[in-house]
Amino acid sequence: MSGNTATAGGRPDARRRAFRACAVIGAVVLLAGSASSDAVGAAAPPPLAASGTLTPQGAASGKEDSGASSAPGFPWTWPVGGPRTVISPFRAPAHDYGPGHRGMDVAASAGATVRAPADGIVAFRGVVVDRPLITIEHGRGYVTTLEPVSSELSPGEAVAAGEEVGRVATGGHAAAGTLHVGVRIDGDYVNPRGLFGDIPRAVLLPCCAG
Repeated sequence: MSGNTATAGGRPDARRRAFRACAVIGAVVLLAGSASSDAVGAAAPPPLAASGTLTPQGAASGKEDSGASSAPGFPWTWPVGGPRTVISPFRAPAHDYGPGHRGMDVAASAGATVRAPADGIVAFRGVVVDRPLITIEHGRGYVTTLEPVSSELSPGEAVAAGEEVGRVATGGHAAAGTLHVGVRIDGDYVNPRGLFGDIPRAVLLPCCAG
């Protein structure tokens, strides 16, 4: 009887010892797994930084541009003479096919000279639907489209920043007296304003002498 009692009484102690052993093993496994995941996390590359005002057209996050200075030829040449006036700014659509304004319309009188904003190669020159336009590839994935613009240049011709590429024409969605400037980076439309640097401040001159 005493032997049976000792055996019966010993079973809970054995179970407790087995439970403690399992708990210790489980803790070791958890610690090892945590250390392994920390090691993987430390080895993983950091996430890519957001590109800034040059935000792809579908991004409605409003991220500011910190990458304009990496554009070839930055800062770019304003495409027309006169004051740098943006009549209609860039408005990013909520998605690729949503409404928005994929570029900026700048003040430009009909017939005004249009200049290449940066060095590049003419990729297209012709009429699309109802307006003449010219497209220039600048390298690093940057492409500019200017419209409405009448031009005599041909695809494949090289142009330098500030070089005349055509004249302001009429047609398209841009209002009369404006030039539409659209810029894409690797196929995505971005806000082109930051590529042209800061707008010069107006200087007030004295109205009268003496």
